[in-house]
Amino acid sequence: MAAAVYALDRATKWLAEEHLQGGPPIELISGVLRLRFVTNPGGAFGVFGGLTWLFVAVSVLVIGVVIVASFELPKRVTAVGLGLILAGALGNLTDRWLRGDGFSGEVVDFIDFHVWPVFNLADSAIVIGAAALFLAGLRAPKEAKEAEEV
Repeated sequence: MAAAVYALDRATKWLAEEHLQGGPPIELISGVLRLRFVTNPGGAFGVFGGLTWLFVAVSVLVIGVVIVASFELPKRVTAVGLGLILAGALGNLTDRWLRGDGFSGEVVDFIDFHVWPVFNLADSAIVIGAAALFLAGLRAPKEAKEAEEV
């Protein structure tokens, strides 16, 4: 999961750089969705710009935790969630490394819903992965209770 999403993130960012950088946005659904090249020094969805060191540190920590946690996964949804988070963290960390000195670079963003900050597939993977883990956590107590009743 992580390898496939990471590869897709890298490919879409490369396409955004090649086809959107320096050009006008591409409207896909008028007034709703467009592709627009921007770079982001902050975190997911542009928050906390200027704290690049913090995002690098958090990314490295998250990658480490995901790798350690992946040795004992209770459910498939947990594995998917962790894989998505790992891919997203690696994707944005790769941008910071490739687009600056050390890990000081900016992340490529290109998906623009007009009412939300511009983002990329790595950001989406992190959010969807976190939601999957949250849902798995909600189901765990219910399943544990059902197992006790049997």
